[in-house]
Amino acid sequence: MNSLNPGAYLSGLNIDVMRFGLEAITGLLERFGAPQNDYFTLLIGGTNGKGSTAAMTASMLREAGFRTGLYTSPHLVDVRERIVLDGKKIPGRDLGRILSEISVKAPEPVSYFEALTAAAFIYFQRARADIAVMEVGLGGRLDATNVCRPLASVITNIGLEHTAYLGRTLAAVAGEKAGIIKQGGVCITGATQKRVADHLASVCRRKKARFYRLGKDFEVIRRRDGTVDYSGINRKISSLRIALSGGHQLANAALALAALEVAEESGLKIRDAAIRAGLRKTRWEARMEILHTRPVFLLDGAHNPSGARVLRRALEEDFSFRRLILIFAVLSDKDYRTMLQKIAPLASVAILPPLPTGRAVPPEQLAGLMKKMGFQAVVAGTVDEAVSLALAMAEEGDMICALGSLYLAGEVKQSFHQMNSCGKARRTEKSEKR
Repeated sequence: MNSLNPGAYLSGLNIDVMRFGLEAITGLLERFGAPQNDYFTLLIGGTNGKGSTAAMTASMLREAGFRTGLYTSPHLVDVRERIVLDGKKIPGRDLGRILSEISVKAPEPVSYFEALTAAAFIYFQRARADIAVMEVGLGGRLDATNVCRPLASVITNIGLEHTAYLGRTLAAVAGEKAGIIKQGGVCITGATQKRVADHLASVCRRKKARFYRLGKDFEVIRRRDGTVDYSGINRKISSLRIALSGGHQLANAALALAALEVAEESGLKIRDAAIRAGLRKTRWEARMEILHTRPVFLLDGAHNPSGARVLRRALEEDFSFRRLILIFAVLSDKDYRTMLQKIAPLASVAILPPLPTGRAVPPEQLAGLMKKMGFQAVVAGTVDEAVSLALAMAEEGDMICALGSLYLAGEVKQSFHQMNSCGKARRTEKSEKR
């Protein structure tokens, strides 16, 4: 079968269309022999931190010598970022071939996310993965990733998000997230709210699933030298170094470590050395990522009030700056007013660009809101323009921070890539003239 151009095929599937339900992807995967059942899986959902938790989990498994798949969303620049095996993106030829098969075998039209999720399951099977770490897309109960049978269902934390789809109360959102807990399975959670934790525990009792909660059944403690000690379900390990920045990553690391403890019950032995190396080597883009040093340009994927709260704490505790310049763009289903209330007081000005999706809040609307809130804002025509303007405005000791959406993060990364490419081209041209 000929290979499709992945971009061309996926562009015909509207990325902004949300479809919930497992019937379509279950029927599709059955036509491929249910590949998601041919290797171990770990399923990671929640509101914030699921991508970082998944990345740390996959890194440690890889260091332990297991052929490890990692499926995440959304991507920043290249769609192939979503499907990774042993740290390498799926080859374009393989993705195109699998999407060609999906386009023919699908019993009914599939969504963008369903197509990519199915492609991930199929690719990991064909590449003979030992285990795949799957990040839930949206919600959990009806998310396409929920067709697998995970060794453990990890739920990071739960906050109000995607209220138009998941419900307008914390209880409703928690109910959707809890949908990834399997009958007779294992649930590991970092939920901090008592009512959320109680709800998850209740679901586990009903489904006869084991329940492990951060701070009760396992924990991490920071040492004075910056390392952490893990006291787990059945294991202890001290003086671990976590590569990802921010105090919130301690909780994410603890969840990843607890998930590995459960995985070991299935025969996946993971030595301390692999754990140490995996945590030390984990890289995860757009999570407090420094793109530029003079001025400091920080890129973070914070896209809800909880994420904004964590980012503010990091800005106050881990950085020093004379002025803070924000680049902010956000999707309309987020509580962006609360996000701005948390982060904007630290800033001198916010630059507001548009995003390449119909789900985004128009920058003019954000500017009006910020003016009413007493904050200074400037509307930019593009993300490139916003980045250039921020760099031009920044003086010695100033800091730039881009946040609000992973769509924005991807656009900012592209902008920097283009600037770096142009800079290299100019340097090469000057060198040749000499």
